[in-house]
Amino acid sequence: MKVRIISAIIIVAIFVPFLVIGGLPFTLLMALLSVGGLYELVKVRETKKKLPWIVKLFAYVMVVAFCMYNFDSIEFISQFDYRVMALILFLFLSPIVFIHDFDQYNFNDALFLIGSLLFIGLSFNLIVITRNFDITYIIYLLLITTISDTFALLTGTLVGKHKMTPKISPKKTWEGLIGGVFMGTFVATAFYFTVINSNTSLVFLIFTTMFLCLMGQLGDLVFSSIKRYYDVKDFSNLIPGHGGVLDRFDSLVFVTFAFILVKGILL
Repeated sequence: MKVRIISAIIIVAIFVPFLVIGGLPFTLLMALLSVGGLYELVKVRETKKKLPWIVKLFAYVMVVAFCMYNFDSIEFISQFDYRVMALILFLFLSPIVFIHDFDQYNFNDALFLIGSLLFIGLSFNLIVITRNFDITYIIYLLLITTISDTFALLTGTLVGKHKMTPKISPKKTWEGLIGGVFMGTFVATAFYFTVINSNTSLVFLIFTTMFLCLMGQLGDLVFSSIKRYYDVKDFSNLIPGHGGVLDRFDSLVFVTFAFILVKGILL
């Protein structure tokens, strides 16, 4: 627990200045993290089989491109060029022919890399766009994930008895879920109502925040299912006591995507 707390303090000390500055520095940090996230997905994939270095290089370059696409925009509407998509398909499908060894690289590998770089790239790009829109909104989403995860762990440890999904995440309990969602909703709602917009409907705000808290917990479980499938405890050991990039950003990714679905209610 001591190592986990020290690591959390270091993460905050590094992350907060970039968050406050925003702009290109924050985008570059997100691009770096997107490479780390993709690396972790590729790494767990390679517990099953190794991938050619050239296609991995293509993937890292493209995930940075996706993360930094229109990095100064404040619009929650993506307008990716079809030429970019055509390039991606060419880069990852063509090597199947040139390598001509299905044990080294095949169609399933290509789809895995395409899906992974799109998912990670778009996720971190959306975090950048949300920060550009207004720093208070990204703080709101960070409060949802941080408070929910923290109190889900505390509540589950103290009073948790009923397992949620033992095959996916053996330690998660329904009591932990309830405690995490309750506190996440309470703290994030209070922040939004006092800092962002006190004129919004409090009822809508509470239910919207509760929905986002649940989506954060869902994201945690989805990424846990990936780890269980590949039989790994954490995506990496980059952050002592916390795991890797995806172990820390799993909830935020889903909360950010869910926020886009409901932002019309809040804005």
